[in-house]
Amino acid sequence: MSNANPITLRPLAPGDLAQIEALWVAGWQATMPDIDFAQRLPWFREHMASLMRDDYAVTCAVDAADRVVGFTAVSESQGHLAQIAVHPDQWGSEAADLLIVAAQHCAGQLTLDVNQENPRAVRFYEKHGFRRLRADVNSASGRPTWWYGWP
Repeated sequence: MSNANPITLRPLAPGDLAQIEALWVAGWQATMPDIDFAQRLPWFREHMASLMRDDYAVTCAVDAADRVVGFTAVSESQGHLAQIAVHPDQWGSEAADLLIVAAQHCAGQLTLDVNQENPRAVRFYEKHGFRRLRADVNSASGRPTWWYGWP
């Protein structure tokens, strides 16, 4: 992919949450089209608010026009990556790579869970040095997940 529209990282800014919500819905809808993620927005809003109350740092990947194209929510103290999402029109760009490397440098060690039905994400984490720790089940959806750790 060309670097004509470079991606940079910055902390969450006022007004970013609406863009984050839209890209979260778009990314998940493209990944799991059988689920209506727009209906899950109230849950996502509360989830993000809870993460920010719990001192998770939200980092945004933005394009040259300062449009949010991806984000992470990372707890440095817990070493946990709670959220990473990139808009589907940025899949294959440097956005996800920049976000995961920044998360790794922020926390020093990380855990995360990922849907087993999301092989694209599983490949991405493994490419970035995450190792599979155990199988689990998402308590909200009942879907099978994998827990990963880094380093």
